[in-house]
Amino acid sequence: MKKKWISLVLTLVTATALFTGCGKEDTGNDGLDSNADTSVDTGEESGQNATKPEIAPYAYEDEINIIDDQYRNYYEIFVYSFFDEDGDGIGDLQGVIDKLDYVADMGFNGIWLMPIMKSTTYHKYDVVDYYAIDREYGTMEDLQELIDACHDRGIKLILDLMLNHTSSQHEWFTTAYEYLKNLPEGQDANAEECPYVDYYHFEKLEGKKKSGYHPVGDSEWSYEGVFRSEMPDLNLDNEAVRKEFEAIAAFYLDMGIDGFRLDAAREFFSGNAGKNTEVLSWFSDYVTGYKEGAYLVGEVWENFTTIQLYYESGMTSFFDFPMSQHNGKVASILKGQSEASSWGTTLESIHAEYSVKNPDYIAAPFLSNHDTGRWANTMVNNEDHIKYGAGLLLSMTGNPFVYYGEEIGMPSSGSKDENKRLPMIWTYETNRGKTQGPKNADSGIDYKFADVQTQMEDELSILNYYKRAVRIRNENPEIARGIVSSYPEYSGATLCVISKEYDGNVIYVVYNMGEEADTFDVKAAFGDVAICDYLTVDGSEVTFTDGVLSLPKYSICYLK
Repeated sequence: MKKKWISLVLTLVTATALFTGCGKEDTGNDGLDSNADTSVDTGEESGQNATKPEIAPYAYEDEINIIDDQYRNYYEIFVYSFFDEDGDGIGDLQGVIDKLDYVADMGFNGIWLMPIMKSTTYHKYDVVDYYAIDREYGTMEDLQELIDACHDRGIKLILDLMLNHTSSQHEWFTTAYEYLKNLPEGQDANAEECPYVDYYHFEKLEGKKKSGYHPVGDSEWSYEGVFRSEMPDLNLDNEAVRKEFEAIAAFYLDMGIDGFRLDAAREFFSGNAGKNTEVLSWFSDYVTGYKEGAYLVGEVWENFTTIQLYYESGMTSFFDFPMSQHNGKVASILKGQSEASSWGTTLESIHAEYSVKNPDYIAAPFLSNHDTGRWANTMVNNEDHIKYGAGLLLSMTGNPFVYYGEEIGMPSSGSKDENKRLPMIWTYETNRGKTQGPKNADSGIDYKFADVQTQMEDELSILNYYKRAVRIRNENPEIARGIVSSYPEYSGATLCVISKEYDGNVIYVVYNMGEEADTFDVKAAFGDVAICDYLTVDGSEVTFTDGVLSLPKYSICYLK
């Protein structure tokens, strides 16, 4: 692997004072995906100012203070579109290894890899073999190298795991399918003859139609496949299926994998949260019993009340969908649909609700992922809003998840999945590492913001806002782990004040969520505290005079 380019860029980055965070004063393919427009709009339409304001010196640099526990800053990677090391136009595991220094330098200490197992599709959520790496991505030896390289950098690695369904080309399914297709009409299936008939939901529908079911050839049998016919649903009531997944989990945990993201957890038994919770409880107990400290996060695309019920499973984390996307809490704040004061009360209530079901839960907030519109689109390419949304995310308790490319304002388009998984743009200067992206992505999708290399060298870029926000989080363990208390008496339409307490230490967070500057009398509220860190979207300075905090627009200030 050649890392000279990375080393040069990192040297440039290190030289910039803004990048450090709280000093207490004192392809070989010829180009991008042919479907993607590579133009970069740096004018006012994209939210970037033609004239950059003067950047105030940042006097709050401190040492990194990362605790070796399950709290992490996770970076979600779609390998297919991330970085192409072998030049075939498709991202691969060696490409991820090549960019680990970038991930670590950004301050992320956890990676979630979207599916990497043998599959028939670009997205790879239909697994053909759980014990093989898809050949487009590499080999099992590449995965082992990636695991070791992550651990060398203090990064934990979790894999996407599909318990809900397999590919219709998986050996379990093809064996059962052929058995039933050739079974004499009227004869019942015999699991002693073919155990795999009990691995899935096969039924005799006798010509009737049932939602989510698909025919087994011309036979009287059908099978459940809620998402599509090529992804048949597994029968997780079957003890043999559970034993298969225990063995699969053990295989990857033995390799050094640090946990799993569980796909489609509310669809194990669609519409039956109680049964889904039982499945999650079984798997969580097995994994955490097999490997101490293994981390599990589940995909339950539901509201707060339903997610709270799922925490009864004992699972460590579920994604906080109600905080994300165009209709989530973060967007509602930035669109002026919610007062700033509601931010604090929401954070406080999340803990009150989730901790009742699982006192050891870890929240998993995010802004967007591979199934949703990207954050830049949600914010209509308003750079201030893009940045401030990241600031809010990275001020939250728990394990924030950042989708690759969010840190440079990458785009998406419409509801088509391929348009949400476009190529990462590392540099426009060379073609090395550029992927072609999903073949069915639409053409003409504009990249409104600059590439990684350019943003690294711009102190006011989206990338460097993310970098500083993550750095502040890594300096102050209270941000991720602290119990939130809100102060509605000090909060209002654009101002929000909260505190977080962890291990006997308290950090205060003051948000100005408005477009105008504001002040807050910190001394009157909390006595003798001082600025620890702050974030501003335009490089402006947060000042503290005679106990009064002066907050520029869209700023976040941390005090101890």
